[in-house]
Amino acid sequence: MITINNLSIAFNGEKLFDNVSFTIGDKDRIGLVGKNGAGKSTLLKILCNRQQQDSGTVIMSKLQTVGYLPQEMVPSSSVTVLEEAKKAFDEIRQLQLQAEDINKQLLEISDYQSKAYENLLLMQDEINQRLNLADLNNAGPQAEKVLLGLGFKHGDFNRKMTEFSSGWQMRVELAKILLRKPNLILLDEPTNHLDIESITWLESFLQQYYGAVVLVSHDRCFLDNITKRTVEITAGRIYDYKTNYSDYCVLHEQRIQSQQSQMVNQQRQIAEVEKFIERFRYKATKAKQVQSKIKMLDKMERITVDETDTSSVHFLFPKAPHCGKVVVDIKNLNKSYGDKKVLENINFILQRGGKAAFIGRNGEGKSTLSKIIVGEIKDYTGVCNIGYDVKIGYFAQNQAALLDGEKTVFETIDDIATGDSRMKIRSILGSFLFDNEAIEKKVKVLSGGEKTRLALAKLLLSQFNLLVLDEPTNHLDLVSKDILKNALIKYDGAFIIVSHDRDFLEGLTDTLYEFKDRSVKEYHDDIYSFLEKKKLQSLDELNLKQSAEKKEEKTLSQSKLDFIANKEKEKELRKKRNRLSAIEKEIELTETEIKRMESLLDTQQTAQFFTDYQKQKELLEDLMQQWEDISQQLEN
Repeated sequence: MITINNLSIAFNGEKLFDNVSFTIGDKDRIGLVGKNGAGKSTLLKILCNRQQQDSGTVIMSKLQTVGYLPQEMVPSSSVTVLEEAKKAFDEIRQLQLQAEDINKQLLEISDYQSKAYENLLLMQDEINQRLNLADLNNAGPQAEKVLLGLGFKHGDFNRKMTEFSSGWQMRVELAKILLRKPNLILLDEPTNHLDIESITWLESFLQQYYGAVVLVSHDRCFLDNITKRTVEITAGRIYDYKTNYSDYCVLHEQRIQSQQSQMVNQQRQIAEVEKFIERFRYKATKAKQVQSKIKMLDKMERITVDETDTSSVHFLFPKAPHCGKVVVDIKNLNKSYGDKKVLENINFILQRGGKAAFIGRNGEGKSTLSKIIVGEIKDYTGVCNIGYDVKIGYFAQNQAALLDGEKTVFETIDDIATGDSRMKIRSILGSFLFDNEAIEKKVKVLSGGEKTRLALAKLLLSQFNLLVLDEPTNHLDLVSKDILKNALIKYDGAFIIVSHDRDFLEGLTDTLYEFKDRSVKEYHDDIYSFLEKKKLQSLDELNLKQSAEKKEEKTLSQSKLDFIANKEKEKELRKKRNRLSAIEKEIELTETEIKRMESLLDTQQTAQFFTDYQKQKELLEDLMQQWEDISQQLEN
């Protein structure tokens, strides 16, 4: 268990956390939520000791291990993918050496009742647990299994890390965390670099993980499938809900409504009291009552409504101009990068008003076909005809990175605005949360989410009848994604969406196109029906697919099962011993309080005093009974 006590941290004079306290259980599944800038990523960094708090403590055992995946990083390895993944076991090999050292120390100790001996036994127990879970003898097969689950192929294992994009290198970093099997895994937007298959595999892995998981994500489905507890960060405080994200949303709304109701009632009460004070302030006969009312107001704790993130993108796409019936017509299309064939004999047709989604693993050609359709890639064979009078609006996967960092937000839009749209620039930017101060910022200082919103704003400056959007939801918060989805539902033109966000795709498109093994297959299903048919909803089903390519994985040996059972038994015993110790302290404090009250029996004659005295006596009896029960359990 990890305990966070009175944690406080401030940036630029504004407190992100103000005396925050909570615990993380050994097997917790926690989703951190809150508006952008609330402190979610900061909390993760504090938990893994990459950032220091201003005050407060984070208490964990010396052997507590933490794995942390940030939103962005720049891996710099030049070894092969498999070699880099196996580095996860370097820490385990160090534990082996530590275990050998502890065994030597235990042989040299003769006092088996000493604290030093007990501490060494505890360390030995924790290290042996880690070593058994790590299963170092199967390091290679484990690494391959996790890499396959995260989307790599067998042929990728011996390729250099430098041959892969930063997104794929991030997958290897994630694989290393999963292979190390830390007690606590911290993930900051892990799905940004994954496709649907890999996300589904990761969900199954984390659902069955032995340790605790704390994650930040804007993928509603991912949060719901993994988390069982939601910690909301707002205005320097936290609210802890023992439920997943969707249920949290309902409870959060109820909390806000309750606060609003309580605040209204309190304001009404305050107004009545102030009216009384003002009316009788100068009447001598009411002076005592007036002073009492004034003191009551001074002591009253004012009810406030927790701040909620009401800011969200709000827009609709311009009406699509008329065009021909067929928007895109592709026949026998082929595309290669050098010797690597990405698309082979592709046939695809999209009609006016059609709603299509490109799905599949990363690297299967989704973005390539999108770029061919918008005319960015021209060196292919086959036919790609764009229909009569079709005007294409394109959002590239790296659209935010393509923005000119030296231009201001306003200049970025002003440079491409024409005609009447020039009069709407400030209004358009305002709808994407850029106020008068923000529009003068240079693009290079914007966050990833702000750059994404700016790139989407550019699409509102012209009328299109075909939108091609490649991963438009990356870096968008949950509310903004919902509004983008609503705008697309209401859009009367055709669109092609490349996305791995299942919640975003659900109910949005009428046709799915799966990209796999250089080909494209059409499905007239929604995303969840597709996933069910493809049997990607559970780890077991995915492992069956992998076993066709690779030998069957060994199940846990009986000795390992026995070890896990003994581990749980020892853990339960430690809990009982700790509880027994805590009860003994409570008994001591209660007995002291009873003695103090008994010394006052001759002077205290109030009914409340005798009631409190009786409660202390009853509490002592209850504590003594608890002590006897737990002592008996430990003896047994």
